[in-house]
Amino acid sequence: MLVPQDPHPGAVSYLGGRSKAPDPAGRSPHRSRAWTVAGNLGVSFRYAAQGLSYAFSSQRNFRIHVGTGFVVFGLGLWLGLSADRLAVLVLTVAAVLVLELLNTATEAVVDLAIGRRFHPLARIAKDCAAAAVLVASLSSLLIALLLLIPPLAARLGLLMGSR
Repeated sequence: MLVPQDPHPGAVSYLGGRSKAPDPAGRSPHRSRAWTVAGNLGVSFRYAAQGLSYAFSSQRNFRIHVGTGFVVFGLGLWLGLSADRLAVLVLTVAAVLVLELLNTATEAVVDLAIGRRFHPLARIAKDCAAAAVLVASLSSLLIALLLLIPPLAARLGLLMGSR
């Protein structure tokens, strides 16, 4: 009886495991393994940190959103916002950052798929990803203004009733 052989014995599957299969280009089995699933939690966190590092070092808007987030959170602390209001600020800033990361990933995948050629669907994918960031940014700005303006005005004595 013939038993089917695994073409890549020990290859990482979505169920886990380690690969010792040679790279198709003949390189070491420990190199060029972007197609594999991380074998442990530490490796997963390292990949995530690499993604954050890439976004921070290469994406101007990501750096702007991070800086703005720190300023808004610091202002919320200075104004003595309640924990639930600070949590809303953190969630809105995090949503913008997540969408910025997804926008970066979308742009990279589209560029990988089509190279330097133009395709109308590639433009739509990139434009829609950028629009998602814009919508989240504008919503985040509105939420921040609604949460920060009243206590800021009170702290600065700018309320109409304080005259």
